[in-house]
Amino acid sequence: MTSIKSVTLDVLDPATASTFYTAFGVGDNVHVRAAAAPTTGFRGYMLSLVVSQPSTVDSLIGAALNCGATALKPVKKGFWGYGGVVQAPDGAIWKVATSAKKDTGPANRQIDDIVLLLGVADVKASKQFYVDRGFAVAKSFGSKYVEFATAESSVKLALYGRRAAAKDAGVSPDGTGSHRIVIGSDAGPFIDPDGFGWEACGSR
Repeated sequence: MTSIKSVTLDVLDPATASTFYTAFGVGDNVHVRAAAAPTTGFRGYMLSLVVSQPSTVDSLIGAALNCGATALKPVKKGFWGYGGVVQAPDGAIWKVATSAKKDTGPANRQIDDIVLLLGVADVKASKQFYVDRGFAVAKSFGSKYVEFATAESSVKLALYGRRAAAKDAGVSPDGTGSHRIVIGSDAGPFIDPDGFGWEACGSR
């Protein structure tokens, strides 16, 4: 099964970014490297952490804010569950959410899934692009949203329209320049229709 093996963020200060992501709790899942490619506004993606209960959302969001992240959407309850969105000091946008509305056990910081949500110009065209490269569709809602099936240990991949993705993140959809993210996969290397860079990364 084709899947994402790693996510690397291009940052201006790798040492500071590494410290932040370790404190945030995702240091084992996200790599950073030095880059100075120009970028403005929304970078076209969001990384989501799916967790089991509200106290875990609070713990992760709290850790991010304490280490310099900015709140884009304060944590709150919704009909879909409980969650919030923050922007890391390097500019990457992170959503932390759970479908549960009540805690069912002791507070922890366990992450159940990491989802890379790409905001794309044409959901149907991007869906076909990834299907042609071996990704299997798990969920599809026409031109609105697509989620691909991946191995349990992998980062999950989903597609959303760019404006919808920006709205979900709590930012303006406007932005230009580098996405400042590189995706490692057994399907790479390639550049997708929206300019996201993928590199070859073997199975682990």
